[in-house]
Amino acid sequence: MDRKKRLAWLALAGGLTAIAAIFAPAPAPTPETAPVSRSEPNAAASAAQGPLAALPARETIGKPRGEAFAKRSWAPPAPRRAAVAAAVPAGPPPPPPMPYRVAGKVVYEGGAHVVLAKGDRVFWVSEGETLEDGYRVAAIKPDQVTLTYLPLGVEQQIAVVSTLGVDAPPPSTTVAGARPAPAGRKSGAAQLRFEGPPQVRAGSQFDVALKVTSGQAVRASPLQLSFDAKLLEPVNVRAGGFFADGSFSYRVGPAGSIFVGASGKGRVPADAEFLVVTFKPMVAGSTAELKLSSLILQGAAGRAISHDQPTAFRTAVVQ
Repeated sequence: MDRKKRLAWLALAGGLTAIAAIFAPAPAPTPETAPVSRSEPNAAASAAQGPLAALPARETIGKPRGEAFAKRSWAPPAPRRAAVAAAVPAGPPPPPPMPYRVAGKVVYEGGAHVVLAKGDRVFWVSEGETLEDGYRVAAIKPDQVTLTYLPLGVEQQIAVVSTLGVDAPPPSTTVAGARPAPAGRKSGAAQLRFEGPPQVRAGSQFDVALKVTSGQAVRASPLQLSFDAKLLEPVNVRAGGFFADGSFSYRVGPAGSIFVGASGKGRVPADAEFLVVTFKPMVAGSTAELKLSSLILQGAAGRAISHDQPTAFRTAVVQ
């Protein structure tokens, strides 16, 4: 066969093959040749990459949820605390700290009186009396004094075992009419005396001073004076020179008594004035008398100082 015929047969065979491919049915898709969904363009692209197409697709990396280089602690986590119990309703507030101390005690005019100290101040009180800072004296007993804090209605007890806040034996109390100390008395006892005019006119005022001399420093001196209220009228009570720069308070009783509380810097008194009382005599032709009913001398360390009983002061009242 010549060359021209061979080329003609090849052209005819190629044409028949093309016609058959056009009209032949499409083959069934296999997993490897399955069409790729339009929603997975990345998978279609990977199918064209050969062997890598068999690898599973991975999710995209999301947004960071923390600091990559934040500080880390390898300590074990703290144990969880147990649930807090329900809060118990708070009770009434407590009263403030007790500001008073017992400095002494005396029985006078059928009633018990105590000498209370607050800081450097001393003063006489009796049952039922209302004090500053909202306290009231509820009861006075041999071993304790009961004070009621009125804002809360709470009672507080003060033991009668201390003197101006310093533990010491019970201070001695000298009562009018007691005998003078014997000649061999304890050295260092203080000496007291009254000074005033021996004669006064009815209706004219006069002064009576109580003086003291002591070899020991005296810090405080609660005391009580007694007089006849029918013959003398107290006009004024003031601190003497010894307590001029300290604390001084007094109260006049209707039955003829003067309660005094005084305190100072703890100096040694040498014939010093403790206090001065101004009286006005009421009845002419009589003899008026002033006496020291009780006295408690407190030393610089808060301890009692022994003392002598001064002679009562007397003056004649003339017309």
